[in-house]
Amino acid sequence: MTGKLIRSDLEQISAVTLDHYGQRAEAFWNATREHDVNQNIAALLRHIESRPPFRILDLGCGPGRDLKAFSDAGHVAVGLEGLARFADMARAYSGCEVWEQDFLALALPKDAFDGVFANAALFHVPTQELPRVLHELRDTLKAGGVLFSSNPRGNDEEGWQRGRYAVFHSLEGWRRYMMAAGFVELEHYYRPKGLPREQQPWLATVWRKPKV
Repeated sequence: MTGKLIRSDLEQISAVTLDHYGQRAEAFWNATREHDVNQNIAALLRHIESRPPFRILDLGCGPGRDLKAFSDAGHVAVGLEGLARFADMARAYSGCEVWEQDFLALALPKDAFDGVFANAALFHVPTQELPRVLHELRDTLKAGGVLFSSNPRGNDEEGWQRGRYAVFHSLEGWRRYMMAAGFVELEHYYRPKGLPREQQPWLATVWRKPKV
């Protein structure tokens, strides 16, 4: 990224990125419906210390695959999705409440969730706006709550990538943003599980909001 992004730039980033998914909503759902992210779901749930059922925010829930998994496990899951088509699909598939909100214009309740699940979502947030967004996610967590994030990893490259705005965070770079937002690291790992590192394009990290 070069230069400061103004409001119209941010609006374009959201609109174009969402349109990219909107043009291929059904194909995206067909391609990702059977993806196994149980490792990621388990990583979030095992670190939550409150008594279940947990209240979970699925940030960027897409058509609702993981939202349904949380709900089927007995938790109170709420989806958040910027694309109206995906939000409709998620409601129909999961039976859960889904809020239609832009990542860059969140309106979240304070101290409302035990966990935030951001699977393949936050890499669409420009780094200029990331500190603000992370603070908003921290604020919507209860004290001691947990945030899971999975992003395609890289060397902190940022910009347009095949019709979508994307940031390819390094572990060190992502840590700086998360720690600056007041989170404490619990664990990190690379995906898919069991492959050589060069064949693991996804970086998963788990963080806690301090209790005090």
